[in-house]
Amino acid sequence: MEFKDKRVIISGAALGMGNLISRQFAAAGAKVLACDVNLEAVETLAAEIRAAGGTALGVSADVESYDSIQNAVDTAVREFGGVDILVNFAGGAATRTFQDFAPFWERKPRLLEWGVNVNLRGALYFARAVFPEMMKNPGGGVIVGIGSIDSETGTNNVEYGCSKTGIKGLIKSLAVVGAPYNIRAVCVIPGPVLTRANMASMPTLLGHAAEPNELTDFVMYMCSDKARSITGSSHLVDSGRACCAALYKPAQ
Repeated sequence: MEFKDKRVIISGAALGMGNLISRQFAAAGAKVLACDVNLEAVETLAAEIRAAGGTALGVSADVESYDSIQNAVDTAVREFGGVDILVNFAGGAATRTFQDFAPFWERKPRLLEWGVNVNLRGALYFARAVFPEMMKNPGGGVIVGIGSIDSETGTNNVEYGCSKTGIKGLIKSLAVVGAPYNIRAVCVIPGPVLTRANMASMPTLLGHAAEPNELTDFVMYMCSDKARSITGSSHLVDSGRACCAALYKPAQ
């Protein structure tokens, strides 16, 4: 796959798969804007990419703030000349982030708000901010939303499950409004991925969790011209976990 000179924005680029795919896009010739609320981490990431011969900038982006997101997109336009690809990796479980595992009926409203804002509203905001730029491109653009297996199976982590389910609906609607401008939108739904040790013990039909690059490679395929006829759809990369929901107890 060749992404030479493609202008790519990655949200949630500080850690995990967002960090990995930023490096992969840059290695494939793309100009990468690595975005995260952790500015120090993405600046370090961008410096490492540049040291390896790639093109990257690290910028601060708080996905709870539209103005912060717009500033990031404006940076991509100013420094790279536009936006071709957006991958929304920013997200997380509020319970784990705040280390507050109270049951749903006792969960603080701030955790519910954070879960929806970071996982769903941030993706909506980023899509809104990049759309006018992608509309200017003769080749359109690609928007990738990252869902979760919890949208397929349900979870005790209610705000996380509902916000990740919302990504599927967001992608369908973005595909509808983007089609006249050749803007594609797809949702990639991970199952357990070995970004954390406990993922290895989560049951799947195939008996294993995915390596991080299995997911990021698939996302890059979806962003490539080889997937030019794919839009509005959701795609599981879950080792069959969605087929064996009865075998496990949903995690908090």
